[in-house]
Amino acid sequence: MAFLTSLDIGGSALSAQRLRMDVIQQNISMQGTYNTSRGADPYCRQLTVFAEKKIFSDVLDKYVQMSNMDEPAQKYRKGTYYLSHPNKYKSAGVMAVEVIDDDAPFVPVYDPDNPLADDEGYIYQTNVSNTKEQIDLMAAQRSYEANISAVRAVQSMYSKAMSLTGK
Repeated sequence: MAFLTSLDIGGSALSAQRLRMDVIQQNISMQGTYNTSRGADPYCRQLTVFAEKKIFSDVLDKYVQMSNMDEPAQKYRKGTYYLSHPNKYKSAGVMAVEVIDDDAPFVPVYDPDNPLADDEGYIYQTNVSNTKEQIDLMAAQRSYEANISAVRAVQSMYSKAMSLTGK
């Protein structure tokens, strides 16, 4: 059934949000740390970057292939392609593209007696803010819960469809 591919979409979103929550938890565990050697940077806050699974070039190639067919290209306007192809959501969903470093500056702490202090007497603390991490964690949790609800709705529809067909 075509609507079961929406389970893939919800499942990919669940996986992506889980990775996001793992990265946030790692950030929280590293907050308050300092540089571990003289001249080195402390732990840098990590951020997760998401992207759509469907690759634009693949969709564009399919439009080009269809425009080269005998039928007029005007028939294949935006949306018509998706309506006439059963595999339209085959690769749909979300994926975590990469985990990047936050570009926020490190927090300098004046401690001239510390052996790790630089020439000016500063050691540097990580750029992780507990408030930001808690807010990001709540947003990721809400998104995760919303995707669970969507997956459960699809499962319910499938169950209802099976009971109606007698299978």
